Parts: sequence; C-alpha cells; structure tokens
Amino acid sequence: MPGFDTSARTGFDHRMQFSLPILRLFAFIACLAATAAHALTPDQVRAMAIGESDERSAAIAQAASSGDPKAPEFFQALLDDAVKTAGERVFIVRDRKAHDAASGAAAALPDSAEDVVNSNRMRRELESALAALKLLSPDLAQRAGAVKEMRDSADESKLPLIENALAAETNDKLKADLTLLRSAVLISASDKTKRLDAAKSLAASRSPATKTLLLDRLKPDIETDAEVRAQLQLSLSAIESRLAWGERLGVVFTGASLGSILLLVALGLAITYGLMGVINMAHGELMMIGAYATYVVQNLFKAHLPGIFDWYILAAIPASFLASALVGAAMERSVIRWLYGRPLETLLATWGISLVLMQAVRSTFGAQNVQVENPSWLSGGVDVLSNLTLPFNRIAIIGFAVLVLAGLAFMVARTRLGLFVRGVTQNRPMAACMGVNTAKVDTYAFALGSGIAGLAGCALSQVGNVGPDLGQGYIVDSFMVVVLGGVGQLAGTVYAALGLGILNKLLEGWAGAVLAKIMVLVFIVVFIQKRPQGLFAMKGRSAEA
Repeated sequence: MPGFDTSARTGFDHRMQFSLPILRLFAFIACLAATAAHALTPDQVRAMAIGESDERSAAIAQAASSGDPKAPEFFQALLDDAVKTAGERVFIVRDRKAHDAASGAAAALPDSAEDVVNSNRMRRELESALAALKLLSPDLAQRAGAVKEMRDSADESKLPLIENALAAETNDKLKADLTLLRSAVLISASDKTKRLDAAKSLAASRSPATKTLLLDRLKPDIETDAEVRAQLQLSLSAIESRLAWGERLGVVFTGASLGSILLLVALGLAITYGLMGVINMAHGELMMIGAYATYVVQNLFKAHLPGIFDWYILAAIPASFLASALVGAAMERSVIRWLYGRPLETLLATWGISLVLMQAVRSTFGAQNVQVENPSWLSGGVDVLSNLTLPFNRIAIIGFAVLVLAGLAFMVARTRLGLFVRGVTQNRPMAACMGVNTAKVDTYAFALGSGIAGLAGCALSQVGNVGPDLGQGYIVDSFMVVVLGGVGQLAGTVYAALGLGILNKLLEGWAGAVLAKIMVLVFIVVFIQKRPQGLFAMKGRSAEA
C-alpha cells in the first residue's frame, strides 16, 4: 500500500512469523476496514439500479473501486435478475423474501415493484466489477482468475482498485500480471508520460490480448504522439517475436498429432499390404467399426456403470481391437484368401466390402453421426504458453500411437508369430517349405492389421465425429504413408506419417488446406518417381519381385 515501509513489514513478518495466507487475509481486512466508511448508500443503490446506462455504469464503477464488502452481493443480485424497484426504493428479492438493498433489512415488497432490466452492456459492466473486487480476495486462485477476467475489460475507472491490489499482492507472478494489467489501463491515459511508461511495460507481456491492445492503439487517430507510437511499435514487435514461438510450437504439435493419427491408421495397412500385397479399400471401414465399438462401450457404461464412466475408454480399446480383428479375419477367410496375387481383384472386392460395411452400420446405428464423449480426464488442456494450449486428448493420442507402435514392433521382432510374419513377407515359398502354415499366418496377420485399424478408430472417436463415412477421409492418406515409407517397413511408416503430418500443417499455414493437400500429393508423386521403393526398401531374396 502507498507509504507502507517494506523493511518494517519484513521485520514484522519475522517477529510474528505470519504465513503468506495470513498476511493476505490481513491485507484484505485492512483494505475493507479502510473503505468501511464508504458503505453503499441508498443513493448509490438507486444510481446502480435506476436510470440511464451511462449513469448506472458510472455508479457501478464507483462502487467497485470503493471495495465495499456489500457491493459484490448487490452486483450478483443484479446479474441474477433478483433486484426490483418501487419508486425510489430498491429491493433484493430471493426465495420470495424482500430486503432493502442498502440496509439489508427485511421489507415488504410493494405490489407496484418492477424488475430491473440489464442490457448486455450492463451485464458486462457488472461481471467486470465483480472480477475487480476479487482482486482483493484472500484466495490466490480467485485473484488469478480476476486478473485473467479483467484483461479485456479493465478501464481507468478501476485503476485505484488495481493499484490497491498491486500494493497488497505477495505472489510474484500475480504481481507481474497486475503490473501488466495496470499498464494496459494506463496505455489510454490522458498524460503522455503515463502512456509512454505503460507502452514500455507492455513490451514484457506474453499475452495475445496485449498484442490486440497495441494494434488498436496504433490505429490512425488513436495515438497521435509520435514518441508514444514509436514505443508502441517497439513493444508490439517484441510481443510478436515472443508469440511467434508459441505459433511455431503449435504447428509442430498439431503436425505431430496429425502424424500420430496417420501412423495409427497406416500401421494396420502396412501389415496387410506389406505381407500379402492386398490393396484393402475396406481399411477405413475397419477403423469405422472400431469407432462404433467405442460408441457401444460408452453407452453400456453410461447405462450400467455410470459411477466409473470416465474409465470406459480402457474397456473400449480392447473392444475396438477385437471387433475390427474379427471382421478382418472373416474378410480374409471368406473373400481375400481366394484373390492372393491378383491385386486388381482385391481392390474391387474390398471396395465392395467397404460399401457393405457402411450400409450395415447405417442400418444398425442410423445415417447420422453419433456422439462419443471424452472422459473428464481427457477434456481441457495444458497451457504451455499464453498462445499455446495442448489438448489432453491430442496428447493422449500421441502417447497411444507410441504404445501401439512399441507393441507392434515387439510382436514382430520378439514373438514366434512375428518371426513367421517376417519369414512369409521376405520369402513366402521358402517359409512354406520350412513348415510355416502360410494360410494361417495370413489370417492372423490380416486380423492383426484390422485390429490396429480398430484402435485407430477408437482414438479418432476422441477428436472427431463418428459416422458411417469416417474411414473415407483417411484411406487415401494411409496408402500414401505406406507407399512413401516403403511397403512392409514399420520404420518407414513412422517417418512417413510424422513427416507428412508436420509438412501438411506447415503448408496449411502458408497456402491453405486445399493447396497444402495438393502440394503434398505432388511431392509424393515426384518422390516415388525418383525412389519407387519408398524411404526404406524391403530386404529379402524375393524383394525384387
């Protein structure tokens, strides 16, 4: 507070051994005690409830800056439409009981009482005033929330309250935020020196709202002083440079997120296409089955296990894998096994199967998209920078893709089934001569690839719509990833998926979504022309075939 001796305060702290929360409470009580003489009067209450918007706004701002302990209650009553007027008297009515707004005494509500109507502007003023009063709260979280709420609505009328809160603040981070908030208010002051100091202070901000504020001040005829304009431009450049890092990191994260989705989608296709040479056009529909399996598990938990609904996703993961794997095994045993070595026929047959699967889903669940809810622990995100928030569901998908990739790599490299798959992939006739049942390996491998597609559908259900056409948007991208990475190569699939995801997002920011997709396609065509085997060539005696 103004005139408060810092050294004396420090000595006082050491002698009395007060904790920070107690100090905060002491400051709050002292502030209220200092303003007790300014309790709400009947005239102030009438000014806030009756009259034109400008007069009401001025009265609300005056009451907020006074720090009166009764003001928040009256502001909240106005927001709740619980205030009525009768002549010159103002009442707060709750639970059908009326009280005088100024004194708080019980009162009889006249029959002629009318509701106080608040416009959108008045509601914004009241919400801003409530946030301002929270600046003096003993609770750190409430004060931090108040600073955040006031960034877009603070004006010079609230400057005394901001300065009081700044003088009483003990948290270093919040003190810095309050300093920036004070500067944001002073940037439009009538005094040039104050505007210049505020412009210099705002250069340390990391908030996009500050950038918007400076851009508004730099508009023609807003700031006319050349020196202040020059400082505003310097501060704007510093903030833009700082915010650019958040934007770059955001593009990388979004690209990695898209790449992890492409990886999940393409992993199953890398197995089926790489092992058997089957152009599976129904791969997207196997993803769709996994997404609908997640939807069914969600509804079962909602109906029978609502207490543990947040954990339905843990049951949906194996369910989506099994549902898609069983459908894939049925496809392989009934249709695809008769078409090995005939890629055109497999393309046409699996395209027909995809149409059948889509129609079956439409007949069962309807043609409209269904809603799959995120568990509460996958909702929201983590604020890394002021302009960069990483959603929890995207972070979870990246981690999930890593786990699926690690599990698949372990299966291929360390298990008996993986040994058979590698043997059949590299030299099918020789593997058959060594006693490997290639037909059974084909079924297991196709079911595994289909199950991984189901896992991709489960992951996609957490970030997008689930409908019969879900797989159509990813089938082309998944083939591009597999071909670019090298047929049958897990490492190539990983590099291709992440590379295409990040490249696509980088190009989107420069050329737009449509042109970015075209440019990526052109890049893949040119790359395949120069290197037909992809990033990683298959090794084995029959690889050239």
